[in-house]
Amino acid sequence: MKAGVLPLLLLCCGPALGQVLERGNGPEPSTLDAHRCPEVACANVLRDLYEGLVAEDGGGRLVPGLAERWDVSADGRAWIFHLRPGLRWSNGEALDAGQVVASFRRAFTPATAAPFAGHFEAITNAAAVQRGELPPERLGITAPDPRTVVFTLSRSADLPRLLTLPTAFPVYLPALAEHGAQHTRPGRLVSNGAYRLAGWLPQAMITLERNPKFREPAPIPRVRFHVTEDASSELKRFEAGGLHLTETVPPQPLPALRARFGDQLRISPYLGSFWLGYNLDQPPFKDAPALREALSLAIDRDILTRHVTGLGEVPAYGLVPPGVAGYAPASLGWGRATQAQREALARRRYAEAGYGPGNPLDVELRYNTSTPHRRLALAVAAMWREVLGARVRLRNEEWKVFVGNRRQRVITQVFRGGWIADVDDPRNFLDNFRGDSNANWTGYDDPAFTALLDAADAAPTLAARAARLREAEAHLLRAHAIVPIYFYTSKHLVRPEVGGFEANLLDRHPSRFLTLAPGE
Repeated sequence: MKAGVLPLLLLCCGPALGQVLERGNGPEPSTLDAHRCPEVACANVLRDLYEGLVAEDGGGRLVPGLAERWDVSADGRAWIFHLRPGLRWSNGEALDAGQVVASFRRAFTPATAAPFAGHFEAITNAAAVQRGELPPERLGITAPDPRTVVFTLSRSADLPRLLTLPTAFPVYLPALAEHGAQHTRPGRLVSNGAYRLAGWLPQAMITLERNPKFREPAPIPRVRFHVTEDASSELKRFEAGGLHLTETVPPQPLPALRARFGDQLRISPYLGSFWLGYNLDQPPFKDAPALREALSLAIDRDILTRHVTGLGEVPAYGLVPPGVAGYAPASLGWGRATQAQREALARRRYAEAGYGPGNPLDVELRYNTSTPHRRLALAVAAMWREVLGARVRLRNEEWKVFVGNRRQRVITQVFRGGWIADVDDPRNFLDNFRGDSNANWTGYDDPAFTALLDAADAAPTLAARAARLREAEAHLLRAHAIVPIYFYTSKHLVRPEVGGFEANLLDRHPSRFLTLAPGE
């Protein structure tokens, strides 16, 4: 078969009715190593391949996973998970509590460098193990018998919700020992979820098939996750019948989209914030808060959300989105000013930083390849030129290259950031700005900010904890380490034959809770 024929066949001929669920999934997943997954694209696939001690159903509600039930002590510091009988890996081998514990130990070793291990710092010795100060055996997770896993915590935490994250999925360690980084390839990846890996065509698709060793057969036999970095191309593919479900919808006038797609268009609240980040390790933004604030002030977020994104997004003047349980987000004070007032203040801050017509800022704005990101970057660059006279260069990169450059903080200046919540908790957004966080792409490192997070950990009540976290968010915003732009909505196109698709704040839709009826 000639190169390019397979994607064309999929586009023109559509899915095998009732047999294959065709899902758009955004950029190429950077890995299928559950412990090393850093983004939504890999997490979507991993939730089909794996199951943790606790799972989520199609509406985001917690349900038993590997554990059929769990108990917690009165002080919230000890959790006991009781495993289901007869658990199996996809290769048929037995899966027991000892393997679950061994997998957690691997996730927290420094060599693994799990990007989201910091979310589990409440587990006794978790941070010290990740830093290499203690051996993995000192991690506060034990298996007193083959069907029991016990966690000890240094502070209270919503452990069941955390255990739905890929970092908590069990990894089959014999395959890792035999194949190393290649254990994630088809024919080598051993998983324990409703599906198993059948194929991976780079930059095209990942194919999953029903796992016959899973306790409940998934309603849909096969699932294909398609790489759909360009939202406009994804839309065309959906219209041609090549996708049942899109990852997103490209920026277009909302009334026209509703008229065109009707009930197939699903737009819902989403716990996610989009922001631009500054590289605080390098000039020109290192030790330059006035310059950082000037660029933030110069952006008209109302124009961006009305005319550039245009799908229900809300202008953001803070980091944590509205809707997080039990939390009132902090906000930049000038968010209540008019845009004219903000622009006047922007020019003053720009001059205070030493810039002006005779000395314009020359800056690069970096983003990953995507039509929505390109449109937003163009608009932001135009605002910076018009309001401040800055010279702006745009640079787009393929996802993996972009992620690597952003993480290294060497050549970046301003970059596309953002965060989609892993759990419904404000700390999930704030933790990324601790100096030692693997997701700290800005290099922000402030002892006062860290002290406020620590104070939240020690707070005697949930209300006191929320108050300390709000102080931490306000402290971060005053430093202007990021430029808040908007709060996300989830936006998908879903064909009528797909059943079980439920909107939820974390926008998670495991394939095993979906159904697929014969279409036209």
